[in-house]
Amino acid sequence: MKRLPDLEAWAIFAKIVETGSFSRTANEFGLSQATVSKAVSRLEARLKTTLFHRTSRRLSLTESGQVALERATRILEDGEAVEAEIVEQSTTLRGLIRMSAPMSFGIARLAPVLPQFLSGHPDVELDIQFNDKQVDMVAERFDMALRIAPMVDSSLLARQLCKVRLMLVGSPAYFERFGKPEHPRDLVRHRALQYSYARHGANWRFMHKRHGEFVQAVNVHIQSNNAEALTPALLAGQGLALQPAFLVWQQLESGELITVMDAWQVEPIVLHIVMPPGRRRPARVQALIEFLAGHYANEPWAMSMITHQESQN
Repeated sequence: MKRLPDLEAWAIFAKIVETGSFSRTANEFGLSQATVSKAVSRLEARLKTTLFHRTSRRLSLTESGQVALERATRILEDGEAVEAEIVEQSTTLRGLIRMSAPMSFGIARLAPVLPQFLSGHPDVELDIQFNDKQVDMVAERFDMALRIAPMVDSSLLARQLCKVRLMLVGSPAYFERFGKPEHPRDLVRHRALQYSYARHGANWRFMHKRHGEFVQAVNVHIQSNNAEALTPALLAGQGLALQPAFLVWQQLESGELITVMDAWQVEPIVLHIVMPPGRRRPARVQALIEFLAGHYANEPWAMSMITHQESQN
């Protein structure tokens, strides 16, 4: 006779791997340590194999345990998601949202709008990680992320929100001193302020409606892994830079910075909301997605919406 799978034991197994400890798992689930240990023993007896290497100082997976981990984690996540979804359907939105965002965009354009969202959903908690490097959303258990970069992970779900124009900017004082470039080749006489993670590095690519594409290598005066950190140098007349519109919009409005070579366009970057594959999104996460999508569609620096459809990239 076929036996039912021991779903509780598999969920406990997955939590042990997540916490790295039998005792921490027992505490998180409100169980005794003996109950947790017996659950693993039941699985090992059914499978006739060992799932963990145990020593007094270390707990690690065997090869069999590693093979079982992905599906066991899915059992735990699906069970948690079902319960959370039912609870959320009958109550106000509540719970934790873990989110990743680029440093400059996150501080300048995400952080200021989050209080409005939280005012409408006081039972939601946010854990926001700012990082210009792309995180592993599955391994680090993020519910969603904002990304302004090409989508290289084809397994992620992405919703395109808007395009962001890259603009060649500098201060009026800088251009009085060095002159305004009119063609990309003129940039060899200028000081470039460079964002370290720029798509093409120090080879700046421009497109003209009549003259086509032109690539120019620039002389980097300052390089930073945070684009916002270049703003003081720009304002002080230390160079020119290709900056996203959301970072320089206010300085362009005030006249502290100006654009040059407007006929030569740079391929815009795209703002995405990105989500892990294969997970049901809790209502709280979907609410934040819709809030941000509506907000960024109306920002003055945002170009037209691309699509509201979620796509498999």
